[in-house]
Amino acid sequence: MYRFLLTPRWWGINVFVLLAIPFCVFMGSWQLGRFEDRVQNQRTASEQAASAKTDAARPLTELLPVDQETSGKQATATGRYGKQLLVPGRELDGKRGYYVLTLLRTDSGKALPVVRGWLPGAADPAKAPAAPTGEITVTGALQASESPGSNGVSAAGGLPEGQTGAISSASLVNLVPYTLYEAWITLDKADSGMKAVPATAPQNSGLDLKAFQNLGYTGEWFVFAGFVVFMWFRLLRREAEFARDAALGLVPDETEARTTEATEGTGARTTEATEGTGARTTEATEGTGGSEDETASASPSPTA
Repeated sequence: MYRFLLTPRWWGINVFVLLAIPFCVFMGSWQLGRFEDRVQNQRTASEQAASAKTDAARPLTELLPVDQETSGKQATATGRYGKQLLVPGRELDGKRGYYVLTLLRTDSGKALPVVRGWLPGAADPAKAPAAPTGEITVTGALQASESPGSNGVSAAGGLPEGQTGAISSASLVNLVPYTLYEAWITLDKADSGMKAVPATAPQNSGLDLKAFQNLGYTGEWFVFAGFVVFMWFRLLRREAEFARDAALGLVPDETEARTTEATEGTGARTTEATEGTGARTTEATEGTGGSEDETASASPSPTA
């Protein structure tokens, strides 16, 4: 009954199934691993943020470049405040406001963006407190440069003079006359009249939408594997039932079906040819008779 499994058609089906199932399982396991990695990164980031509050501050240069291990660490830098900018459209405690960002010119010749605090409402330079003068040492959480369009960072352009949408060297390079660090810090204690801005977790370290997309893809790949198995068994049962019915004579096998179709087709063509020949013969006969009648009618009648 199952001899059809040895046919070329079923060889192709079986090879496809044997390749598709392991591939689907592998892809599902890989997506699950990505989700587990993001969960672990989120735990690590939480533990790091908790320890960063108690760890001693370290010089800025020892923590660069910023990565997932150094992001959020307490950093110190010494210099003089320079140009001040506002970063609009930032939320804190469910309220919308703006950051007050001031560039700290260090002895190295580079400037470090420092978020001195947050104020509610629309960005207004008149309300932003002036930066302290003279040499100053700042301490705050180290942060990586922001990317416009991610983590709530605005990607809109056309901001008024003295404002920036993102805190990054790429966004600030045309706004300030300094060479910039590829990092910024947010002060632990904001200057008077402002609220301190808490440090954010490093990118790709939390359970964001991408993490749950990985989990969804995991389910899809395993569903695909189950669907392949289901379709294989369905085709197998269907083919087996057809073979059984053919063995019991309930349905003609393929050879008999083709023979019957060929015979019926030949008979139909023979019948059509016969009918066509007969029709043409009849027409020819009627045409001949009509000609004879016309000849008889055209002949002159004998004179009395």
